[in-house]
Amino acid sequence: MKFDTVIIGGGLTGLISGIRLMQKGQKCAIISSGQSALHFFSGSFDLLNNLPDGTPVNNPEASLLELSKQAPNHPYVKMGESKFTELAQKAKSFLTEIGIKTQGCSHKNHYRITPMGMIKPTWLTMSNFAFFEVGKFPWKKAAIINIEGFLDFNPDFISEAFEKIGVETSIAYFNLPELNLIRKNPSEFRSTNLSFVLDKEVNQDLLVKILSEKSQGCELIIFPDCIGFRNADLLPGLINRLGKPIYLIPTFPPSLVGVSTQLYLKDYFTKLGGVFMLGDNATHADIEGNQVTNLYTLNHGNIPISAKNVILSSGSFFSQGLLADIKQVYEPVFDLDTDYLTDRADWYNSNLFEKQNYQQFGVKTDKNFHGIKNDTPIDNLYVAGAILSGFNPLKEGCGAGVSFLSALYVAEQILIKEKTYEPIAQYK
Repeated sequence: MKFDTVIIGGGLTGLISGIRLMQKGQKCAIISSGQSALHFFSGSFDLLNNLPDGTPVNNPEASLLELSKQAPNHPYVKMGESKFTELAQKAKSFLTEIGIKTQGCSHKNHYRITPMGMIKPTWLTMSNFAFFEVGKFPWKKAAIINIEGFLDFNPDFISEAFEKIGVETSIAYFNLPELNLIRKNPSEFRSTNLSFVLDKEVNQDLLVKILSEKSQGCELIIFPDCIGFRNADLLPGLINRLGKPIYLIPTFPPSLVGVSTQLYLKDYFTKLGGVFMLGDNATHADIEGNQVTNLYTLNHGNIPISAKNVILSSGSFFSQGLLADIKQVYEPVFDLDTDYLTDRADWYNSNLFEKQNYQQFGVKTDKNFHGIKNDTPIDNLYVAGAILSGFNPLKEGCGAGVSFLSALYVAEQILIKEKTYEPIAQYK
């Protein structure tokens, strides 16, 4: 099997880079072991919320100089300030062009509400999800409506968050007879299964009646993200019939927006002609000189996959893109050089909520994000996403941003190399 580019990892990074390359006429394959971290997606992409020293960031674009001083090996710093700014600005256009609408910009963070009712800064938020800027929330009273027995959404937490921004709230619950069929099993009472009931056309009149009654005297409705999975037009239709806005709040994972985003990006990639190898794992590769010549997977055994270029976007420890034993942190497919602290006692902090050093461990790369093996860059192997070293996705609030921007960046490097690059600025 021969491809222009083979991508290891079917999460956000792999799918974005694959779509970008396929748009430019490349023949691509994605090797995906299964469920990715996208299933934990909250409906918002974080770009940069805090500097490594904990200083809050309001304008990510204006923070690169200070970031370069505090974290010189951060993926954003390796890209360079101008390229970071360019890609951060064009990412929204890229999403819009492939049919995903978002709110927000890269020169000013806005705020979102998490499933726990925390107010956090973010970069881009999916349409229909609640977001706000300080002092600019235009409503006075909101109805928070939940399904009876649905524990992945807590109205009390959400109410507290809205009260903090000066919005009065009321809380109400409802039930539909058909929901009792899945309520018997708590493990099945999840957002994806709820949506199969709520999305049915036969239930729409009753749902409109319930929401109308439960939101009397309120200017908007806050609802858990468990609607519109099979029909993207459903929510706009409900809003039109009710005559008031409905804003969604993400639920605990697996989230409906995460699952639907994963499926949407995968379908978009395959409709462009991409090959998605679901349930397979890259195991090892042949490297001759500074080139990956063949790649092998678990399902294909000794049948090699060859490509002009390879993108490693297999994620960090969560998805086993990185592994650790008692002495070291290592990358299992190519045995690339990794950045980690040699004293294992320094890998973690006993306080769970403090900075954990292991979160910034990862694969070493050069400024073009070539993977490095034995101190030498591999010319046709690019590394992107959570597997990169030099950043702390949780404490810095930059995990999605690094995944997204590094995906576009390595795709750009490949297109330049293959002389088929056109600036992303073409997107309107």
